[in-house]
Amino acid sequence: MKQLLQNLKSGKISVEDVPRPALFPEGILVRTRRSLISAGTERMMLQLGKKSLWGKAKERPDLVKKVLDKVRRDGFLATFKTVRDKLDSDMPLGYSNCGEVIEVGARARRFEVGQRVACAGAKYANHAEVNYIPRLLAVPVPENVSYEAAAYGTVGTIALQGVRLADMRVGEVAVVMGLGLIGQLTVPIVKASGCRVVALDVSPDRVRLAAEHGADLALTLEGDRTERQVLDFTRGRGADAILITAATSSNEPVEQAARLARDRARVIMVGVTGMDIPRKPYFEKELTFMVSRSYGPGRYDSEYEERGHDYPIGYVRWTENRNIEAFLDLVASGAVRPEVLTTHRFPITEAEKAFELILDNTEPYLGVMLEYPDSPGGPAAEETTRIELVKTTRPLKAVDRVGVSLVGAGGFARSFHLPNLARQSHVVLRGVVDASGVAAKSSAKKFGFDFCSSSEDEVLGDDRTDTVFLTTPHTLHADGVCRVLAAGKAAFVEKPLALNIEGLRKIRKTLAEHPGSLMVGFNRRFAPLAVEMKEFLTGRGPLNVQYRCNAGRPPQDHWIGNPSEGGRILGEACHFFDFFAYLTGAAPVSVFAVAPSTESADDAAVTISHADGSVCQLVYTAAGPASYGKERVEAFAGGVAAVLEDFRRLELHGETQRHKPRKLMQGDKGHAQEITAWIESLRQGIESPISTASLFDTTLVSIATLASIQCGEPVAMDALRKEVERDE
Repeated sequence: MKQLLQNLKSGKISVEDVPRPALFPEGILVRTRRSLISAGTERMMLQLGKKSLWGKAKERPDLVKKVLDKVRRDGFLATFKTVRDKLDSDMPLGYSNCGEVIEVGARARRFEVGQRVACAGAKYANHAEVNYIPRLLAVPVPENVSYEAAAYGTVGTIALQGVRLADMRVGEVAVVMGLGLIGQLTVPIVKASGCRVVALDVSPDRVRLAAEHGADLALTLEGDRTERQVLDFTRGRGADAILITAATSSNEPVEQAARLARDRARVIMVGVTGMDIPRKPYFEKELTFMVSRSYGPGRYDSEYEERGHDYPIGYVRWTENRNIEAFLDLVASGAVRPEVLTTHRFPITEAEKAFELILDNTEPYLGVMLEYPDSPGGPAAEETTRIELVKTTRPLKAVDRVGVSLVGAGGFARSFHLPNLARQSHVVLRGVVDASGVAAKSSAKKFGFDFCSSSEDEVLGDDRTDTVFLTTPHTLHADGVCRVLAAGKAAFVEKPLALNIEGLRKIRKTLAEHPGSLMVGFNRRFAPLAVEMKEFLTGRGPLNVQYRCNAGRPPQDHWIGNPSEGGRILGEACHFFDFFAYLTGAAPVSVFAVAPSTESADDAAVTISHADGSVCQLVYTAAGPASYGKERVEAFAGGVAAVLEDFRRLELHGETQRHKPRKLMQGDKGHAQEITAWIESLRQGIESPISTASLFDTTLVSIATLASIQCGEPVAMDALRKEVERDE
């Protein structure tokens, strides 16, 4: 299918063939008929993309701060790799479209195949022939509303949300400052509320258009003269509300709003302008200033938008979904006629021309619409989940070659696994799969894979793929491993192996029916300094090990915070439990854990006894500062000690002397060495670098940790092993 993309590094836009997105239970697949280019927002994104790295940094100081925090925590090299990968990727454009439902997820049954829907949301309602839309970001289109009018749904809802925040009452006067697309839609919405509207802009053409579509007073901005006319229109009182829908770096709209407002009026920022609020006029009139956040309640809440958890109507009357419904109802009644704002139409195949028009500003424009064929790219395009990229020139079944595919092209895979795989001389890069066809193609193209897809069936059925790397969300790991093994392929899955006993039981059963190689991404045991540390401690007798991880708090909306993903003990602390198994070389016997709160698994102290008498302790906390080191391991045994700091510095203390510390320029946590060891095991037909028993035990230690926190007592590992072995 065709999709419009922008490269974040170069700013270049292009229409690409990408795999159709995958369908999830919480949403629908929509065949697009029309998509609206939001000229202001998307022009700003394009201009940002074309700036230099320094220019991008000046525009987004918030992101610069995040980068600096990551440098302090993870080091320059790791941060550089992450930023470089983020920039060298393709981003979908668009967030307002409409079309027809072609598939319905299991938890989106209120929709039907063939139904017309208006869709919203960046990342979802893109300029693409087919889009995956979560159920609360789609709304049925009334019968008498055209595709073109419905494509304005999201932009119209932005205007509607600004009006809601202005809290307009019948008979009041609103000033709309800035008559671009959102300003033009705001004017009739305010009129439909029973209020009078003053429309202001620097463009005489846009002022005339607003007058034609409902403005009671439409004026070209001319300083004091305009302000006198507005005051006369309001009988000398000033406006009840001022909605700023302009896009400018100037602070003048905020300053002028105070001069136009009555005492205790509302000023609503819907657009993007300077926001240096002058205290004196705002203080003297006691003005209320509010920034409108996009489409309404639910926006930027992943529980609402991605997982479809609606807000009860008795508590939140107008969510973003219900706002879109209300806007389309206004269109259906004739109160708002968005299609009259369309000035240009382009087929999706010529979308670059549309953006050239917007960037070069060669002629006046307002609503720029992209049109799509009735059946995208031909009858088979709706089912296209695979795109061939290059033909390999290397022998695909040579004894010393391993065919590799990857499922889940997220940030971690792009920063670590994919570049490390691309450097392997004994690897044939086959396919990259991701639910987002854009992510799949961008990764496959960058690292030189043969094909990309949005369906894992493409790699499971590929006879040239020998091993599949799974870097999907945690909830998908256990079932994904079972499917890979059942397909007769070796499975490499990022931690954790599973989230519960049931998942481990499924994997054990699958291994019995389909014996094969299994590996989990416990990379720290392969780190160069970790290998030296183990060699120094080997043969010294039982170990006493303390591991401290200052994990930090993830962003509030990060997927790891979703309870369904298992939490950070299962998802990250398992790394350290595996490291204990590596250092001791012995199986865990019992686990005792305590936490400041049984409600949170982000902070815990865990003590693990091992079969050889070793005792290992983990302090895992999210309460520490980012400026403090992340990981520190201290191990004692037989009169010696070893200290490993952030996998960058190793101190070895012998019985009589201290060895010279080993330092690395950058921390190395063993990601590359882990990949090499796994590929070599497959080439040579030997056992996995980590035994299956150890992989299962590490997952069970994580499960035991959570159980111990809840019950307040030690948990015996043998009991959990028997649970895994028990027949269902």
